[in-house]
Amino acid sequence: MLSAEAWGWQTNVTCESSVDMDLVLHYSLIPSFAIILVLSFLERRASRSKIDGKLHLLNGRFGIVIPLDFVGTFSNRWSFGFAFGATANKVMFLFSEGYLPLRVPQWAQAIVLLIGGTEVGLSYFPFFACLATEFQITGSVLGFFYTFTWFVITITNIVQCPHGRQENHFLEVHQAQHVKRLVRKPPERQAQKSWFQHKVYEWDPCFQFPGRMIGTSALALICLYIFIVIEFYIYKEFSQELKILDQRFEEFVESSNGSEVLVPAVLQLKEFINVTQGVWIFTTFAASLTCVSYVFHILACYRKHMKRLWAGEKHFLPLRSREPASSQSVAAIARYSGWQIAYILWGYLILHVVQCLFGVMIMYSFVLPIQHGQGLEMAKGLGIGILTVGIATGLMILQIKIAARFFLQPKILPDDKQKPLALNNRKAFHNFNYFLFFYNVLLGLGACLFRLLCSVLLGTWLIARIDRTIMQKGYEAADMGFNTWIGMIFMDHYHTNPTLLSFCHILLAGTTEKKLQKSTKYSFFNNISEPRVSTRARTRWLLLYTLLNNPRLTELRKPNVQSGASAVPQNPCV
Repeated sequence: MLSAEAWGWQTNVTCESSVDMDLVLHYSLIPSFAIILVLSFLERRASRSKIDGKLHLLNGRFGIVIPLDFVGTFSNRWSFGFAFGATANKVMFLFSEGYLPLRVPQWAQAIVLLIGGTEVGLSYFPFFACLATEFQITGSVLGFFYTFTWFVITITNIVQCPHGRQENHFLEVHQAQHVKRLVRKPPERQAQKSWFQHKVYEWDPCFQFPGRMIGTSALALICLYIFIVIEFYIYKEFSQELKILDQRFEEFVESSNGSEVLVPAVLQLKEFINVTQGVWIFTTFAASLTCVSYVFHILACYRKHMKRLWAGEKHFLPLRSREPASSQSVAAIARYSGWQIAYILWGYLILHVVQCLFGVMIMYSFVLPIQHGQGLEMAKGLGIGILTVGIATGLMILQIKIAARFFLQPKILPDDKQKPLALNNRKAFHNFNYFLFFYNVLLGLGACLFRLLCSVLLGTWLIARIDRTIMQKGYEAADMGFNTWIGMIFMDHYHTNPTLLSFCHILLAGTTEKKLQKSTKYSFFNNISEPRVSTRARTRWLLLYTLLNNPRLTELRKPNVQSGASAVPQNPCV
């Protein structure tokens, strides 16, 4: 993790600013607590306590204020995203372990970092609480003045040191549209999709990302940008040191009257510096574009996984992850946003370093030999290597062809795709195994190294992807990031499933309507008479309508087994 000194470009000790941001952060807790107290006073508690009986002035006030519903917020998503963006600077400062409000021993720094994170959270709490409160006028006024104050202080500090929603209803419109689309008979002709819709992304009007996902993605992109700027600043400083070192070597060579031993070493050092600088700049763009694409790809994977869970499909998950513990899912919601940002930042750094190493290897293996007039030797060595790999691969393919041609019995039916797994010519097969045993030992060594190389490349390339595991099958439980993703999507699946929410909405709407009808003493004057239809007949009609539009549900129905008789085929509408 970066040290506090790596952030010196933001808080340069030579910069004289009239604003102490750490002191401002401490004193901002006073208006923050005041705003929280006002919003809590306006918030009504669902249940009364004993203190309400003693202090009648409370009248159920001073309820709990929430900054953001991390499970089911679908409105003000971009506002919450910008609010998360406002915290990016402090998040990156916490990420660098540069904010320690107390000086303690090394073993207690984790506790101090927790205290510092809590202080930052309380300081930025009004940003989110004023957006999430139901009292929009009060929240807008308090949020505007608090945000404007922070804006003025931040702008002042930048100028002086330039380097340096609660849910009103649980069924949203898009969720209702999703359920309507499920019960509607699909069109016979599907509209043709464009290449972008088929290969990249297709917009779905019946799906919306929760505010947590939008806010996390926005904050991840902002933190990634800050991280890249810091890395570039460190790279520039390091490059200057390398240039100074190169100049000193040149002066030393000149003072030693051009020694035949030192001149080639200085030229090789200068070449290495130039190659490293070029590769580092190129891989900066490659690694940053990869991580930016990961942020958007994770959103696409979230939608795909949620739709699969809504459809009852869990086969895409590892066997042990298909029934996560409830406590794990609850904790995963709290961990996801922070872990996703940390994975993106660390993934960028690791990917950048590995790409730079491979880039230097490619330069010294192919590009520099051509520049030095050694292209023929390079091509010769490359050809020998390709020929060796080609022969080894060809022998592996030849073993498969020989096994299929001579050591398997003929097809049972002419229409079979392949021969049955039954040996033929057993004696020849045993001799075939014996003589290839010694060669396959050497071939297996190359296959083992190739397996290791693929694991390193894939693990490095996908280290920032929290939505998929990089562990071997059976060891997925060791991937804490992937477990956090699984717990998070199951939490959203259980709390934002459109079918379940629509069912609850229908039940509550019917109950509310009946209560309203019974609450008035003139309800018997209602001229609207309900049709006298048998409940069983109505249920069967709805069942028939559902099965006609969804024939696959017929296979999943429980068979009607009559008592004293064996199971007989039943009418699908019974």
